[in-house]
Amino acid sequence: MGNVRRFAVRSAVGLTVAVFFCFTLVAAQEGAIKPGPEHERLGFFVGNWTSEGKINESPMMPAGAMTGSSHCEWFDGKFAVVCHEEGNSPMGKTKGLGIMSYSADAGAYTYYGTDSSGMMIMTTVPMGKVDGKTWVYNDESEMGGSVMKSRFTMVETSATSYTFKYEMEGQDGKWLTIMEGSAKKS
Repeated sequence: MGNVRRFAVRSAVGLTVAVFFCFTLVAAQEGAIKPGPEHERLGFFVGNWTSEGKINESPMMPAGAMTGSSHCEWFDGKFAVVCHEEGNSPMGKTKGLGIMSYSADAGAYTYYGTDSSGMMIMTTVPMGKVDGKTWVYNDESEMGGSVMKSRFTMVETSATSYTFKYEMEGQDGKWLTIMEGSAKKS
């Protein structure tokens, strides 16, 4: 049994290396890929942020105040911004990780986030869109055997601040505001 496991691990590692090599080879053949203006737009989020807001009562959590801080920086290559986050809410303390990028193939912004409470958000079609100073990220996740739709909207209010709102779609098709607040760059 030990030989089978070692073979499986070696095969998985070998496959990972082969896939990485193929992506590297394709990128080299196409010339050096550089971030575009859509990637540069993500630079708005780079820095240290503090946020505060309110959470409305929902089946997911009780109502109350929330505060948070995040440190966001460019990932190598400047195609993505990575944010390390900490916060307090009616559910207690949490830590999180968020990754924002732009998919040229989909023509949309992407977001992946996970936190220490087990929550995970991964944008799906129509993904993230920017219209002027308004960013909207949509998500469809399975929760308790049902598909839950949510959206996170941010509006830049200055070069160093934004407001945000997190909503979930109810069974009646109406959007319920779960959380809203503001963030400032320090």
